[in-house]
Amino acid sequence: MSERARDEVQTYLRQGFGTAMELKAPYGLLIIDFVNGFADPAVFGGGNISEAIANTGPLLATARALGWPVAHSRIVFADDDGDHNIFTLKVPGMLTLKEDGAASQIVPSLAPVPGELVVRKTVPSAFFGTSLAPWLTQRGVQTLLVAGCVTSGCVRASVVDAMSWGFRPLVVSDCVGDRAIGPHEANLFDMQQKYAMVMPRDAALEAIGAATVATA
Repeated sequence: MSERARDEVQTYLRQGFGTAMELKAPYGLLIIDFVNGFADPAVFGGGNISEAIANTGPLLATARALGWPVAHSRIVFADDDGDHNIFTLKVPGMLTLKEDGAASQIVPSLAPVPGELVVRKTVPSAFFGTSLAPWLTQRGVQTLLVAGCVTSGCVRASVVDAMSWGFRPLVVSDCVGDRAIGPHEANLFDMQQKYAMVMPRDAALEAIGAATVATA
C-alpha cells in the first residue's frame, strides 16, 4: 500500500467510518443481475464476473438449505422500449434486455426455484420501484447477504437502498463482480466504510454460523 493510500485509510478511521456492524438473524440472500448477458464478456460481462457467479453457487445452496428467503433481480425492458429511461441514454445496449431474450435470463447454475422472488427492474437498484423491500420485510429479514453484478453499479445501488430501508447489508466480496477490477475494489472499500459489512463467502458463512449459535 502506498503512503498516500495509508493516509487515506487513516482519514476514514479517524473520522469514524467502517464501524463493524453486528449480523442479526433472520438472514436473506439477494442475487443481483447474474444473467447471461452479464456473464458474457462480449455483451456486458468481463472482469471477475464469471468467478463471482461460480462462487455464488455454494452460497445459494447454503441459503436454500438453511431456508433463507432468496431473491433475484433481472434488468428487463419492454419489447417496444416504451419504458426507456436515463439509464438507457447512458447505456443504450440495456434496451436489448427483454423478458424473453436469452441475454436477460438468469444463468442456469443460479436459476430460481419455486418460492424465490424474481424482480424485474429498469434502473440499477433492485429495490427501486419493485416489491423487494416489502417481500423481505414480510419474511423478517434483518441481515441481507448480497451477491451479483456489477459491484460499482447495480450492487452498490442496491446495497445503499437496502441500508436505507433498514436492512443490514452483507456484501459477499467474492460473490460480486465487475467488468473492471479497479471499480470493483474501490466500491467494496467504500461500501465497507459507509453502508455494509464486506466479507468473502466462507468468512461470512462462518460469522453467521457463530452468530446463530450465540443467539440460539
